[in-house]
Amino acid sequence: MKVDVLLGLQWGDEGKGKIVDVLTPEFDIIARFQGGPNAGHTLEFEGIKHVLHTIPSGIFRKNVLNLIGNGVVIDPVIFQKEIEKLAPFNIDFDNNLVISKKAHLILPTHRLLDAASETAKGKNKIGSTLKGIGPTYMDKTGRNGLRVGDIFSTKFKEKYQILVDKHIGILGHYEGFEYDLRELEPAFFRGIELLKSLKCIDTEVFINKELKAGKKVLAEGAQGTMLDIDFGSYPFVTSSNTITAGTCTGLGVPPTKIGKVIGIFKAYCTRVGSGPFPTELIDEIGEEMRQEGREFGSTTGRPRRCGWIDLPALKYAIMINGVTELSMMKADILSIFTKIQVCTHYEIDGELFDYMPYDIEGLEIKPIYKELDGWNTDLTQLQDFKNAPQALKDYVTYLEKELEVPITVVSVGPDRSQTLSNK
Repeated sequence: MKVDVLLGLQWGDEGKGKIVDVLTPEFDIIARFQGGPNAGHTLEFEGIKHVLHTIPSGIFRKNVLNLIGNGVVIDPVIFQKEIEKLAPFNIDFDNNLVISKKAHLILPTHRLLDAASETAKGKNKIGSTLKGIGPTYMDKTGRNGLRVGDIFSTKFKEKYQILVDKHIGILGHYEGFEYDLRELEPAFFRGIELLKSLKCIDTEVFINKELKAGKKVLAEGAQGTMLDIDFGSYPFVTSSNTITAGTCTGLGVPPTKIGKVIGIFKAYCTRVGSGPFPTELIDEIGEEMRQEGREFGSTTGRPRRCGWIDLPALKYAIMINGVTELSMMKADILSIFTKIQVCTHYEIDGELFDYMPYDIEGLEIKPIYKELDGWNTDLTQLQDFKNAPQALKDYVTYLEKELEVPITVVSVGPDRSQTLSNK
């Protein structure tokens, strides 16, 4: 068997959690391969909204194993809170969740370093979620990090203190930055004890054995392609590889084991934090999108920047990821518009681009739009895509032609039942 991959094609918040939840019954294992609690995967069913940060989005389905891979960074404090919030739902974590011993730990001082660094940047902030993600990946690549497997060592406290002392030294260079580490550490060590009670294993060996045994695996990406550390809108990016290739390094599976690649995108565009956003609407239309789509970060609560769909960025993301099929989310939000704009090219210094060129930050970009008819009718009660308004069908057909990839799923609401097949 091969690993199917599901990931975001924009700047995150595309709706990955919902689609993973919908697809989970078709799989035996759902595996997170990168990122950390800066992710906020939202699932809604039976009138209840759930936001997951570290735990894979298949956790609510019985008889499905959820795997946190080596490419993920884990904050024990946030992880414990996430487990506690799920307590009323009688989830069997002992049998439904495994954690890689090679996943790195986010320490309280990582979060302090994140906050100190972002504050020092002033107006040049990159829009960090302040979860300590960047400093943790820096320690990982600097070969200083602590991993989940270290918590079982009798020398864990010693290793912890060595890294903390290093961080305290760095924090001393941020003039005026105040903190009290003693207030933060008790919750951290309680979280460590919880992690020790769960099944922490060599997930790369486990997942390859399961594939060999014929088990079906879905890799769940976090953030979005345009936030990838290598191919995103650098430096306004996350600290991990959010693309298909990250599946291999984040789970320990070879490239030859990658199967379908499902790309998720919104019928329009959003972005949280700083960085370039060519189709951003800083006007009443953008605000209408934000309010209609409830576009506020599920992790930070920050208002999301909103704009029309961006085909150059989407084509670029599809190319980088080798996307084989698409899921279009939040089509219902565009129901408020009689006309819809689609960005087909960027005009930069008189030259047209149909892809995201190097370093567009600070450039004057003029998005070139094509106008399409909107459907201007409520979609949330639709049960079958065959009964969709013709204008929505035309929108989907147009995007499929431009992107050269089939749109197999159209979402018309937040609930798992509001997911239409277009196969």
